Amino acid sequence: MKTGKDFDYVSVISDNRKLDSMLKYSNGVRKIPIIVEEGKVTIGFDGKT
Repeated sequence: MKTGKDFDYVSVISDNRKLDSMLKYSNGVRKIPIIVEEGKVTIGFDGKT
């Protein structure tokens, strides 16, 4: 039985294009994680968007 959700881990430290993409999702907020699920963006572990 599989539990949880699949995810892709993306390191924004080693790739500036991925950092730019993260900043677009977060409206410039430099806080991780950035979680994008079904078009909804969640910023940080506290779940605030």
